[in-house]
Amino acid sequence: MKIYTKTGDKGMTSLVYGSRIPKNDLRVEAYGTCDEANSVIGQALSFLLNEQKTEIIEVKQTFQRIQTMLFHVGAELATPEGKEVKWKLIEEDIKDLEKIIDTWDQDLPQLKNFILPGGHPAGAAFHTARTIVRRAERCAVAIGNVNPLVLSYLNRLSDLLFVTARYVNTKLGVLEHTLHEN
Repeated sequence: MKIYTKTGDKGMTSLVYGSRIPKNDLRVEAYGTCDEANSVIGQALSFLLNEQKTEIIEVKQTFQRIQTMLFHVGAELATPEGKEVKWKLIEEDIKDLEKIIDTWDQDLPQLKNFILPGGHPAGAAFHTARTIVRRAERCAVAIGNVNPLVLSYLNRLSDLLFVTARYVNTKLGVLEHTLHEN
């Protein structure tokens, strides 16, 4: 199978079920932004490849599952309204994210100021992924009539990415910098 099809050369692309839409359509922007977030999560994980701390191994395993879920979210966003989604988010998917947030957040210093994104390269990449997921969420809202669980999942995922950035920085002994008022 060839990688290139030439079917998008004129600015059109296909949704699930084959309907053609412009590449600047909000749906394409939303699922493309999920793909972008997924890639940055992969980059964050690549910075942790050689880390063998139990907590970091858990982060890697957790986000490998989440990367798969993001593909499913993207597929749901790429399915035209009125068509059957082959794989749908369920409430339990969001609760799973909340459990992870609660567990990892327990191990973090209490927030007293805003955190400046950065720290360990993995922590910084998780912060970047967080902002991309927030953009994906805004795009999904703009589509309208999107499965509300998609919006909840993206919202909770951005929260998890924030906690994960802090968690990775803490577990790897990298100091977080906070916003200081002048």
